[in-house]
Amino acid sequence: MAALTTAPAPALASPGSADDDARGYAFSADARPVPGATSTTDATLLRPGSTYRSTLPPDGAAHYRLDLDATSNAYVSATAVPDPAGTVAASDGIKVSVQNTDGRSCSYDTATIGGSRSPRPLTATGTREADGPLCEGAGTYYVVVERVGPGSAGGTGGSGGSEGLGGSSGPSATAGAALEPWELELTVATEPPPAQDGATRAPEAWDSATPAPPTDEPERRPGGAGFGTASALGQGVWTADIEPGQTLFYEVPVDWGQQPHATAELGSASGADRSYAVAALHLSLHNPVRALVDDARTGYDGRQRAATLPPVPPVGFANRYASADRVSGMRFAGSYYLVVHLAAQVADKVGPGPFGLTLRVGVKGEAQAGPLYAGRSLPQGIFDVSGAEAEASAGGTGGGGAAMTAVAVGGFGAGTVILAGLAVWTVRARRTAAGASRSG
Repeated sequence: MAALTTAPAPALASPGSADDDARGYAFSADARPVPGATSTTDATLLRPGSTYRSTLPPDGAAHYRLDLDATSNAYVSATAVPDPAGTVAASDGIKVSVQNTDGRSCSYDTATIGGSRSPRPLTATGTREADGPLCEGAGTYYVVVERVGPGSAGGTGGSGGSEGLGGSSGPSATAGAALEPWELELTVATEPPPAQDGATRAPEAWDSATPAPPTDEPERRPGGAGFGTASALGQGVWTADIEPGQTLFYEVPVDWGQQPHATAELGSASGADRSYAVAALHLSLHNPVRALVDDARTGYDGRQRAATLPPVPPVGFANRYASADRVSGMRFAGSYYLVVHLAAQVADKVGPGPFGLTLRVGVKGEAQAGPLYAGRSLPQGIFDVSGAEAEASAGGTGGGGAAMTAVAVGGFGAGTVILAGLAVWTVRARRTAAGASRSG
């Protein structure tokens, strides 16, 4: 079997270029083109710490290969980008699985469009846990990315981690979409084992009260157009403009022991001839390996509306043993992502926009020392929060983020950051320059 040639991966484009804007997503500048194979036999190797750009066919699957050691957990994220001008059904989406050489799945995850039926970037993440019953041992594993929904070879399958089905539609709603390939951004991260044994059960209780959202004076912060160009946010109130069909990306540094929370508010619009847009505003939280933690959505008819993320637990290593995504997803420190999408149908129901967006972001709790790892993660530092990140996220806000001042950050190992003189906590160094930490 030869690698897919129907729609080869396009040449790299810089973030924000016309090539990316036409697709509604800014691919990472360091994403390397790689073909998706029609069979595991010809699957191309994906190396931990690297970002790739590929293509998902409208029917069938794209296969990739991993070479993993016996002790590290591996996380493979796939972000699929439908044509913003295309037609999609609520159940259209992608499925990502990591499989062993015997065809058994270590894990699988799905992401679907949802009730808005608005084309948007969809992200699903597959995992190889080193102590899993089917995927122990070093060797070759495969990543399989496929379409799900009406008319696709993958059917409607899926499991926990889906980004909200929220309705259905007939085959006619996806007929046009099924003819077009979707572009993919792929990332691979590995997490070494802890140096010492710890808890093997998720915490049975944690503070699940919804905190009051920040009421600071708003500061303008336009969002990025992809994970690789996400705008840094800290605690505070932030504003931007968002257009129907647009998706904005933000990153928030969250350390061990901290709980992020966020509310997205869509401002009121003028005009009398308006109707209701279902699931118009979609807010999701993704962890450092881009896995979905939880999401929220709300309709819109021109009156101000808000979508608030459900409470999530403090970041803790033992959270990974929970069955609920919003608990297990909070398993490591690093950059968490807020992704905001405004449905394309808002243009017809309410108006062309742009509309005012307000994000109220909080990070509860003081940073704590995390586990010591017996090795390096790839990309290096992906599960750390550095002083540079804290400083960038503060951005002059009057909220808690403004209190973060970086004092010193060491190389790989321990460094120190002082939080406005209130706490001293241990961090490991931020990821190195992309070229130094990516070997393939």
